[in-house]
Amino acid sequence: MKVIQYSVHGLAHDVCECIEVEEPGAPGRGEILVSVEASAINPADLLIIEGRYPGPGTLPARQGIEGAGSVLDVGEGVEGLGRGDRVLLLARDNWAERVRMPAEQAVKIPHQLDVLQAAQMKANPPSAKLMLTDFKNMNPGDWIIQNAANSAVGLHVIRYAKQMGSKTVNVVRRDSLIETLSAIGADLVIVDGDDLAERVRAEIGGGNMPLAIDAIGGSASMRLADCLTDGGLVINYGFLSGEPCMITPTQAIVRQISLTGFWLVTRLFRNSRDVIETTYAEIAELFISGVLNSPVEATYTLEQAKEGLAHAHREGRSGKIVFTPNGPVK
Repeated sequence: MKVIQYSVHGLAHDVCECIEVEEPGAPGRGEILVSVEASAINPADLLIIEGRYPGPGTLPARQGIEGAGSVLDVGEGVEGLGRGDRVLLLARDNWAERVRMPAEQAVKIPHQLDVLQAAQMKANPPSAKLMLTDFKNMNPGDWIIQNAANSAVGLHVIRYAKQMGSKTVNVVRRDSLIETLSAIGADLVIVDGDDLAERVRAEIGGGNMPLAIDAIGGSASMRLADCLTDGGLVINYGFLSGEPCMITPTQAIVRQISLTGFWLVTRLFRNSRDVIETTYAEIAELFISGVLNSPVEATYTLEQAKEGLAHAHREGRSGKIVFTPNGPVK
């Protein structure tokens, strides 16, 4: 059986390799055996492999935060799942042809959900949803500002905010993204810079902007904070700059701007099973109805691990890179 493994930290396309390992075997009590149909390469995967994000305590290790597949077999005591069911995989070792896992690490999903979309559903859609709904009471017409707006989370924020009746300011690094993001419902797309707050306010006037969503950290956090209404909140969820998040004393003390962090592990996965299943059921329906969509730029087999991981590391992509461990998906 093929899996992707790394033995040292470094750039994923340098240190990862596709290897042959023994089959996982029949599921034991409370376990299921799953054929992995698709597993997206998440930015956190790359950071984990580089040693810059919480991950396995020992090496060698396998990776793959996201994935979806079909149940091949179920062990004794498993209820609610059967052979042939499609499942969302919540474990973090999904770059493999098959995985054996406790049944509670899988969530049943509808067959009509496109598996390439399902393979990107674990992390980014719930992150966008929860950052928009769990921290600030947003009123129709309120503005939200986010950076890295062309990221997977950023695209979901645009679509979720539109559904909520909120408006988005979307900060990007290049002009070529303005048309792309506007086409999916972004209200304002603006290139980052030191005068970001002046340019944003010139566009939205006195509009209420209580929330900023930050994937970058460093001085980017401070530029977002400068755009907020007094009493606003910056939520940081990403490590892209590798620098500490910053806000100024004036922002924190005089303007009462707050800075907090978001991690899906603590915000969703420490809830009850019912909450987790309900969250993903709602997200699945939004994908099926077309409200949410996760673009895919390319798919690769596990044998093409280095090529796929190098592609995922490139800037300027128009969608996610997805492994299809058992061949093209239907």
